[in-house]
Amino acid sequence: MRARQATSRLKRLAAPLAALVLALALALLAGQIAFDRFLGQSAASGRGTLRLAASALEGQLERYEPLPAFIATQDPVRRVLREPDNPQAVAAANRFLKSINALLESSDVYVMLTDGRTVAASNYDSGTSFVGENFRYRPYFQDAAEGRRGRFYGLGTTSGRRGYYFSAPVPEGDDIAGVAVFKVELDAIEASWVPSDPEILVTDPEGIVFMAGRESWRFRAYAPPDAPARARLDETRRYAERPLTPLGLSPRGTFDGNPLVGVALNGERREYLVLSEEMPEAGWFVRVFVDTAPARTQAATIGLAAFLLLGFAALGLTALRQRRLRLAERMRHQEEAQVELERRVGERTAALAVANRRLEEEVCERRTAEETLRKTQADLVEAGKLAALGQMSAALSHEFNQPLAAAGAYADNAVTYLDRNRPTEARDNVLRISALVERLSSISRHLRAFARRPEDKLGPVDLAAAVESALEIAGWRLKAAGAEIEVGLDAAPLLVRGDSIRLSQVLINLVSNAADAVEGLPDRRIEIAGRRDGKNRVRVTVADRGPGVPEAIAQRIFDPFFTTKGVGKGLGLGLSISYNIVRDFGGALSVERREGGGARFCVLLDAAEPVGSAAREAAQAAE
Repeated sequence: MRARQATSRLKRLAAPLAALVLALALALLAGQIAFDRFLGQSAASGRGTLRLAASALEGQLERYEPLPAFIATQDPVRRVLREPDNPQAVAAANRFLKSINALLESSDVYVMLTDGRTVAASNYDSGTSFVGENFRYRPYFQDAAEGRRGRFYGLGTTSGRRGYYFSAPVPEGDDIAGVAVFKVELDAIEASWVPSDPEILVTDPEGIVFMAGRESWRFRAYAPPDAPARARLDETRRYAERPLTPLGLSPRGTFDGNPLVGVALNGERREYLVLSEEMPEAGWFVRVFVDTAPARTQAATIGLAAFLLLGFAALGLTALRQRRLRLAERMRHQEEAQVELERRVGERTAALAVANRRLEEEVCERRTAEETLRKTQADLVEAGKLAALGQMSAALSHEFNQPLAAAGAYADNAVTYLDRNRPTEARDNVLRISALVERLSSISRHLRAFARRPEDKLGPVDLAAAVESALEIAGWRLKAAGAEIEVGLDAAPLLVRGDSIRLSQVLINLVSNAADAVEGLPDRRIEIAGRRDGKNRVRVTVADRGPGVPEAIAQRIFDPFFTTKGVGKGLGLGLSISYNIVRDFGGALSVERREGGGARFCVLLDAAEPVGSAAREAAQAAE
């Protein structure tokens, strides 16, 4: 009897145990799928960050790469290499290099003889002057001394600061008279990585981390260098005498072909997915460390939820099966038990119906919440647009305050004149108020036009109106720079083919750049001119008397993210956007040096006929 009871008890427990094991297996599978999905999303985001970081580094390096060859052609440099013991030549070269260094915002610029001795440097008057130092052991000197352009990254043995070195030979006939070197610091780019999620780091050809958003990772070995790499480091003194300890990575498998590694961080072991991209020109590897903890947390949550859901479902099915067995057994013994069970089943069914209704209500509530979220997101996008327009309007607020204050004063005077029976003076004040209101209306019209979405269809645009709108909107920037505007358009109306809003945007960008160029200079005049260039073209120019655009970068001034301004003063997109807008109009945008100094930007557009003129000409021909 007891054996049969034990066997029956085991049979009853077998089904729930099997269901729980199956639920656990399915939950683990769901967790793994969720982990792969969430980590894949994090990896995609990390690849975007990786591309941006690599592009920023390449852009910074390409900006300075042609400059040593340019310096090598300058007379002060050639003279000091011919007369290295001439104090006047050395002093002139030092001053020239210092001015170039300040203009291009580099770290150091210096010139060396073919024996490696530095004869002139931009930091000649500092405590860490390079003058007299010998850097012939540096690879960038050796490459340039052999007639090639050189590149090298390392710590300065004199200054102790990190920098990227560009070098070029200084030719003298068929020989090489010396080497010109630019040193550039990349601290500004690295500073944008702190704090960083994901983590970003850059390794040199020997696998040493020399740039990282996390300071404790800098000058650590990504992988222990072998004997040849250690010998190269000692020979070139890339990191001077700084100890290079291992980063301490432990492999933990791969994901989608990319390694998973463990790193000790703040006393705990963290796991990261490593994404990398090579920079062949520099010989670097840019790596992004994507933290796997969020993906594992999400996977654990989903796996636990799946396990609980499947477990409850399995237990529910088992309980239902047990109830049916008990119901069948009780039906064989007594009718009352059957009725009681049917009543309980009815109650359970009603409870399930209530639960279903509640579930449907919850689904409806969630759908409503999703719709509200989408609407809120759309509202946030519009709010962002209004915030940008509000920033511009705030800069023009004083343009409204002054006319409003003057209008109030004129209104008070008009009332006084009317009380004194002096209608003529009162009428003059009313006319002045009307003029002020018209001025306010003009500013408002320009702001409304600028805030509208531009039309894709091109048509005739009045150049004079576009210039007036751009000057109204950019007036606050011109006043801040103390710039003077001189507008010279042809007397005959100039109509161009384009879109008024986007054409105003191009003119605003050019005028704002001109204001930046002349700010702080004695001569702050900005000239805007427009005239017909042939029968079917109109030429518009914006000229300033600033420092101008050097020949070395004139061909790249319209490239995206290329800028000559300092860090934080612009993204280098204004001229690129303007270039593409003008090209969409079928025109061309170019830059040239202005006689007497400064830059002149030229916009060449197709001339347009007034709306309806073509139809009138056809009608006249038919008559």
